[in-house]
Formats: sequence, C-alpha cells, structure tokens
Amino acid sequence: MHYRHLGPESIAYYEANAQGFFDGTVALDLSVLHTRFLAWLPAGGHILDAGCGSGRDARAFLEQGYTMTACDASPALAALASTHCGLPVQVLRLEEIDWQARFDGIWACASLLHLSLLELPPVLLRLAVALKPNGILFTSFKHGQGEREHGGRRFTDLDEAGLAALVRAAPYFTVLETWITLDRRPEQTDDRWLNALLKVQALFSDP
Repeated sequence: MHYRHLGPESIAYYEANAQGFFDGTVALDLSVLHTRFLAWLPAGGHILDAGCGSGRDARAFLEQGYTMTACDASPALAALASTHCGLPVQVLRLEEIDWQARFDGIWACASLLHLSLLELPPVLLRLAVALKPNGILFTSFKHGQGEREHGGRRFTDLDEAGLAALVRAAPYFTVLETWITLDRRPEQTDDRWLNALLKVQALFSDP
C-alpha cells in the first residue's frame, strides 16, 4: 500500500512495527500533560485524538467523562487502539481531517511532528476549522530544529522560536503556553519534548 504526505516512510514504519510501538507506549503515564490540556476544556467536552497511536490517551479521556473521537493514519495501529480504548478508531491522515466546529479540544500528541514544515500550516488550518470557537489544541514536538529522518520515520523538530514561526505561518492559532518535558520511555530519557497549548482564533473577520 502506498501512503502519501504524512511521511509515507513514517506510516510504513508504524504499519511494520505496530505491536512493538503499542507495547512500548500504551502504559506511559501522561496524566500531567492531560491535566494541563483538560484545564482549558469544558467538563465532558468533545476531544479529537488526532494520531492516537496506542489509544492510551483516548482511553484516559474517556475514563474522565469526555466524549472522544480518535483517528490514526496507520491501519494496524488504529485496530490496536480501537481494541484498547473501546472506540472505533478511524483510519485517517491528518491531511484528510475535514470536521467543522466539532471539537472542544484536539489532542495531537507526537503526531504533527511527522509532517514537514511546509505541510504543517495547512494541516493546522484543518485542525482550527475542526475546533469550536476558542477551542484548544495540544501538540508536542521533539525539542530541536529542522527536519530529519531517524529509524525509518520522518521528524520535524521545533524549539520555542520554531513554534513561534510556525504560528506566524498559521495565524488562526495563538500560543497559550509552552513547556519542556523529558521523554517518559525508559530508553529515551535524554529526549526533550516541546509541548504547546494553542487556542483557535477567528478564522475569518468581517469585511
């Protein structure tokens, strides 16, 4: 099968390594990140887990009473995630998202980083359109600069200046806060992550 855009090499990687990726990430405790994201959302609000991976976070949000929609670009991971979180997980690339004003929040944890710098602004626009007015996007990138290929996956790394430049190219969002965390996986504790909460702005102004 041929995959486009969302790093064809990246999706092929997840297809070939779905069970190993699931096993290595499903038990990670990201509750501190969840708390910072959920603080901006209404109780029981509707969340899109965009690039849900193992379904770990979708399940956690469900257990806290939120309405969930989940998608992933890898059919193999989507199947594993669906079993884990008990939701039908749509097989959908980020570039294909076309909901309108549906979600109070979008959780894009370690998913947008597989897009190139050129692909990010139009995908962010799709996410902005999918959010309700004043909706919240959580996203995370490996802390750094530039695009790279590593271990069969493509990454775009961002630091604070890179994120600011991205938001200038995607002015439908404003940055609420950013912070750095260490990777929760035991074998990658030296990796640093840039986490960001973005708020959608008015997409169109009156003439």
